[in-house]
Amino acid sequence: MDCIGIPEIGVDQWLKLLLPRRSERLPLMGSFELTYRCNLNCVQCYCNLSPNDHEARARELDLIEIRDIIDQIAQEGCLWLLLTGGEPLLRPDFVEIYAHAKRAGMLLMLFTNGTLLNAETADYLAEWPPRKVEITLHGVTRETFESVARVPGSYDRCMSGIELLLERDVPLSLKTTVTELNKHELWDTKEYVEKLGVDYRFDAMLIPRLDGSRQPCEVRLSPEELVQLDVEDSERWRELEKLSEELWGASRGDKLYVCGAGDRSFHVDPYGRLGVCIVNRAHTYNLRGDSFRAAWTEFIPAVRSLKTEQADGCRICPAVALCGQCPAWSYLEHGDLETPVEYVCAVGRARAEALGKRYDMEDYVDEKPRRQETL
Repeated sequence: MDCIGIPEIGVDQWLKLLLPRRSERLPLMGSFELTYRCNLNCVQCYCNLSPNDHEARARELDLIEIRDIIDQIAQEGCLWLLLTGGEPLLRPDFVEIYAHAKRAGMLLMLFTNGTLLNAETADYLAEWPPRKVEITLHGVTRETFESVARVPGSYDRCMSGIELLLERDVPLSLKTTVTELNKHELWDTKEYVEKLGVDYRFDAMLIPRLDGSRQPCEVRLSPEELVQLDVEDSERWRELEKLSEELWGASRGDKLYVCGAGDRSFHVDPYGRLGVCIVNRAHTYNLRGDSFRAAWTEFIPAVRSLKTEQADGCRICPAVALCGQCPAWSYLEHGDLETPVEYVCAVGRARAEALGKRYDMEDYVDEKPRRQETL
């Protein structure tokens, strides 16, 4: 007798079907920085410490602590977990961490620079595949790649890591962080990746380092250059057009946090501090001193309920959906949660202009009481 077929759907589609049917908050998606240390010294990175930084290594969660946190988040309902860094493969216990999360039933993603991948690790990932491995490709020539990574030999090691995964059919995607040093090679890089048959994305929005250094900001593209990349990427531009049509002029309301961070997602840093997202360092909770459940049910809702003190500015700006302005970015750039980041504002204005959206902020000050939509 023939069985009744059960249609398969993608994970993203399944998630969209699941979420509207759940009224309770569940920590479905998490990111876990296993270390801030890295064997590269990328000019744009917000967190890379020396691989031999003994102070940082001493502060990192040990294997027992990481296993315990993984068990706790799995018990609370986490399904997707990103393992990242720094460079997570620097940890000699990486495979044990990965295996423990796998055994906990999670769908795993791995962000890596690819340079430490060897045949043994690639074989393991092929046997116990993640949902995806994502490698940063700074360019398709050695000169460009190593001008960003600032470590001789890193280009060849990265390309070798990519090849190891491709040979084993490990789910793979590549990405580029666009800077002044590699912008000239972006479309060649995209073409190269597309010929490999794997997914590709790029991002040019650079944030300051966690230690306060503004080094990444020194290699930012101008807002106009960044928006030109948006325009030249048809799929990216269609998404911005859709976003503009849906959210242009919508009020942020009185909430400080208007994104989805902390709603279904969370982040844990190498030292056991939990926050609402990977960028936000203003509000953290020490998991070494308490449980994940307490953090998820008490601390994160308290953060998400914070109110803005602004009466104007971002709260009423019609282009706010196009810029990416958020409290976490303000905190890194200015040390407070609400001072707008001028670079981000300039990107939003440039996108609005490219979309044909011209506005005068005075108009929105007057109309503010009549606007009821929220982002």
